[in-house]
Amino acid sequence: MKIKSLIRTIPHYPKQGIQFRDVTTLLKDPVGFRIMIDELAARYAGQKIDKIAGIEARGFIIGAALAYKLGLGFIPIRKPGKLPADTIGHDYELEYGSDRVEIHTDAIAKNEKVLLIDDLIATGGTAEAAAALIAKLGGEVVECAFVIDLPDIGGRKRLEQKGLKVFSLCEFEGD
Repeated sequence: MKIKSLIRTIPHYPKQGIQFRDVTTLLKDPVGFRIMIDELAARYAGQKIDKIAGIEARGFIIGAALAYKLGLGFIPIRKPGKLPADTIGHDYELEYGSDRVEIHTDAIAKNEKVLLIDDLIATGGTAEAAAALIAKLGGEVVECAFVIDLPDIGGRKRLEQKGLKVFSLCEFEGD
């Protein structure tokens, strides 16, 4: 089974001209979900990784399941005001405006190796901000892993230009 076949495309969402790649149809399929986690686990098994960081919200689901499978701790990277203890944040630009992600200040120890996970990479802005937070805390991003890459939007190239390694399980051409 190819996991790409379990990802739904929703035309013109959230706005006209966008082809939204919806990973929730993959998550609800027990076989597809297991295959996705097993493929990611096979890639990272045996690598020197201390923790997995997942970007809100779908990155939490994938990252937490993968952390469990690999016997690692999980770190949530969230929108502002959602984490209860001391945080640091990183602002980043969106196509129309800006946003921010935050992480607990005690989430990562100096020199820890962190795998960054999210469901999809489009422009790469959120992943770049999350990687910057990990670096601010003294951690090292081993790789940025995604279920879906939208290569025509350029996020992979953006992250690679920042010196980050990028991996995805599948790609969708176009927007």
